[in-house]
Amino acid sequence: MKALFDDRQWKHDPQYFMATGVQSPSPEQPERIARLKAGALAAGCQFETPSDVGLGPIAAVHTPEYLAFLQTIHARWQLQDGASAEVVPNIHPRSRADIYPRSAVGQAGYHQADTACPIGEHTWEAAYWSAQCAISGADCLTTGARAAYVLSRPPGHHAYQDMAGGFCFLNNAGIAAERLRSQGFRPAILDVDVHHGNGTQGMFYERGDVLTVSLHADTERFYPFFWGHPQERGKGAGLGANLNLPLARGTDDDTYLQTLSQAIERIRAFGCDALVVALGLDASEEDPFQGMAITTPGFARIGAAIVGMGLPTLLVQEGGYLSDALQHNLTSTLTGFMTA
Repeated sequence: MKALFDDRQWKHDPQYFMATGVQSPSPEQPERIARLKAGALAAGCQFETPSDVGLGPIAAVHTPEYLAFLQTIHARWQLQDGASAEVVPNIHPRSRADIYPRSAVGQAGYHQADTACPIGEHTWEAAYWSAQCAISGADCLTTGARAAYVLSRPPGHHAYQDMAGGFCFLNNAGIAAERLRSQGFRPAILDVDVHHGNGTQGMFYERGDVLTVSLHADTERFYPFFWGHPQERGKGAGLGANLNLPLARGTDDDTYLQTLSQAIERIRAFGCDALVVALGLDASEEDPFQGMAITTPGFARIGAAIVGMGLPTLLVQEGGYLSDALQHNLTSTLTGFMTA
């Protein structure tokens, strides 16, 4: 299987995030790249660097205001006396329909949903190339490949059209799906990350031409809290084109696979002819977030179930954080996908 990665993705090196009121080292470490790349190579993937097709496919789903913010905010932030090395918001609007502020501090609050997406000197460059990998991966499908793997890092599924969040800046899976749609495909996005893909849901919530499906730990007591509930079915033209399948904390392989079958039924009913998988591996029993209890062999079963749909499939990396099992979980998923 062809795989996409660019070395500039190493440059994003977030130092901290805030959780339960405590400043902690960010789990979204560059070391994830080394482990994920090793896992993909062990499964037989062959890595290539992406083409640079510019901002157009990114701007197809992200607003120009937001893209300008991501490109300039770090330099503007540093002009302030006593500014931190990373851009971290300390204020958020009561409503995002309020006035758009001119200040760097105000815009950070407007465009960053939480304190888990600090913007450093090289964040934009890394996120841009992460997105270019997803675009090149989508182009592999449009030119006849049956599958490709994208080592997208930083990840993307918490990023909205105009807002970063949860380690994410550009919505790689959403960008890839829109790229496929623009080439005449009818795509679905299947999100198997332990966290709900709230940015992806928001991006397509009022559209009926891209199906979004997410399996995740129940958000009543788990990030991102405010989205990911079963009653969120889409709106307007998108009504019925969004499916959330929340699962109990500690869900095991068998229960997960039973729920995945419901997701597959909906994807088939949508009549899609291409699939983008937001491939989080943080549902692992060994992941630091401890949301679910999927075993390494369980990931192979997930990969096999996905390929069983018989669709051209782009596997776009989302979560999965540092543990001894991380690279083995990716190897297992890709091997299950390729050998089923």
